[in-house]
Amino acid sequence: MISSDHCVIGSCDELKPGDAIEAFYKGTLLYRGPVTEIAPRHGLFWILDTVTGSRRLLDIAEFSIVRLPAHYREVQLSAPRP
Repeated sequence: MISSDHCVIGSCDELKPGDAIEAFYKGTLLYRGPVTEIAPRHGLFWILDTVTGSRRLLDIAEFSIVRLPAHYREVQLSAPRP
């Protein structure tokens, strides 16, 4: 369920590096994390998935993308150093 403080994204033009997003596929949450890079002409963007710690390339046409409220943007853009 998407709450009223979450913003559904329709294109890469609505994203910027640092935005915290969730990516859903057929109603199932698959990825969550900060946007690290955007290729708007191709409809693609990269995130740092907070679950796996890996970088993910997402296609805006394949997923339902939701931008999270500002307090979620405290997620680090890089993995912590040991």
